Amino acid sequence: MTRSLRLGYKASAEQFTPQRLLDLSILAEDVGFDSVFISDHLQPWMHEGGHAPAALPWLGALGARTSRILIGTSVLTPTIRYHPGVVAQAFATLGTLYPGRIILGVGTGEALNEVTLGLDWPPAPERFQRMKEAIALMRELWTHDRVTFEGTYYSTNNATIYDRPEVPIPVYIGASGPAATRLAGRIGEGYITTSGKAWELYTDTLLPALDEGLTAAHRKRDDIDTLMEVKVSLHPERAVAMENTRFWAPLALSPEEKMGVDDPIEMQRRAQELPIERAASRFIVSDDPDEHVARIMRYVDLGFRHLVFHDPGEDQERFLRTYGAEILPRIRDLAGADG
Repeated sequence: MTRSLRLGYKASAEQFTPQRLLDLSILAEDVGFDSVFISDHLQPWMHEGGHAPAALPWLGALGARTSRILIGTSVLTPTIRYHPGVVAQAFATLGTLYPGRIILGVGTGEALNEVTLGLDWPPAPERFQRMKEAIALMRELWTHDRVTFEGTYYSTNNATIYDRPEVPIPVYIGASGPAATRLAGRIGEGYITTSGKAWELYTDTLLPALDEGLTAAHRKRDDIDTLMEVKVSLHPERAVAMENTRFWAPLALSPEEKMGVDDPIEMQRRAQELPIERAASRFIVSDDPDEHVARIMRYVDLGFRHLVFHDPGEDQERFLRTYGAEILPRIRDLAGADG
């Protein structure tokens, strides 16, 4: 069984108000996108002009205003700000309301979202172990009554989620390193990573790690959804397409440059010091739709079957209509996928 190709929209929670984001996501369904994903941030990457709507109530609103698209988080951290049982209950409710349309994307988190609340920010190995344990607990709660769970980090005593969806909630694991990617291959219904990094990271590190995890679990690539967040900036004037990436310059900071930064003002200061060429380095920046299609298809050729497009420009309506009319049909045609 070969998975069909899905083409989605990244709702930029850090950039737009909740209502604007909702209107844009409804438009995404109207113009032919297959999915909408939102990040769950307490604070945005940039202080000035930044936004940070809560993902859980926003997904409920989006589900009520749409009928077809898959909707989910890319990503939420179910380990520090939230007890995994709270996340399990919230997504069970969403899954009951919108069966077969809800995806829980999880990750190990950012200091930006946790430290400001006075919460401990453990080192990376512990955050990884917490994520594994949280996934195990949530699945127990989704499938059993009276769950007593004694983990290293979380516990429950005769806990029951009384309204559970008939369609299971798929868990997608977000990863930019081999350990979490391996975990996605072993236990995830999906794998999430992001574009614009060194090509060798995908070919020599991440995809081999994914295959290692799949092999360990006696699974194949077609047994999970492989999701790539593709960062794109399309505008008739290339200089404008370039400048549009400025708000998202924090994405170009190295892990060392943003390690432990929990203040959006400081994150913004570091990002604004970057030259525009580096700020744009994570994006496919071009005024040529042909170039966008060609460069996007490289990720399809790698084996990714779910591409979620993130455009940094203010005019998201233009982006959605242009991609819906000119880019998505060509990608589906080249990939041999059903629309």
